[in-house]
Amino acid sequence: MSQRIKPHKVFEIFHDEKGRRLYTQNMLPGKTPFNEKVVREQGKEYREFDPTRSKLAAAIVKGATNIGIRGGDVVLYLGASHGYTISYISDMVGKEGLLFGIDSAPRVLRDLVFLAEERRNIIPILANANHPEEYEKRICGVDVVYQDIAQRNQAEIFVENCRFFLKEGGYGLLAVKARSIDARRKSKQIFEEVRKKVEKELTVIDYRILEPLEKDHCMIIVKKP
Repeated sequence: MSQRIKPHKVFEIFHDEKGRRLYTQNMLPGKTPFNEKVVREQGKEYREFDPTRSKLAAAIVKGATNIGIRGGDVVLYLGASHGYTISYISDMVGKEGLLFGIDSAPRVLRDLVFLAEERRNIIPILANANHPEEYEKRICGVDVVYQDIAQRNQAEIFVENCRFFLKEGGYGLLAVKARSIDARRKSKQIFEEVRKKVEKELTVIDYRILEPLEKDHCMIIVKKP
């Protein structure tokens, strides 16, 4: 019998035979915190990663091949929210990896705390990503900065946190929400402006508009020189 689940060209990601569905290998088999579909094969369990619920999955579906996340990595996640995407990155970095999940909303951070009680590689932190100096002593240098924050100054927040925490040669992923910056202007124009701001300090290695999976969003992937 042929395998239904195969390794994707993106590290730590898997796909079905037709390449239509994405998966991560579940670090905690039997646990599905978001009622996601699972596939079990050869003693392993894989969680379906929905590109309409996650900008990271959407970027992969749209063709991003180097997202910079590897097993064992240390990741800073800005805007962790209820924890959907961070749960998949938890699978990707595995038990040897570590995730710092930042959010400023106590209600959603409570959900993240419940998730972290089972997924021990997640450390929830209640903090404002605009002020990395306030959590600087609680976080080590990281291999990856991932940001999904719907604020007008999202580019500045990303660059500043990369300046504080991202190791040289590390990767950054910025999910840009155009309407949070300016609802009146064209999304592509805003994306280009954000890209230019980011390029002043970081090397852009990929750029994907996420339509129609995520309306008015793009993903900018960078590497720190």
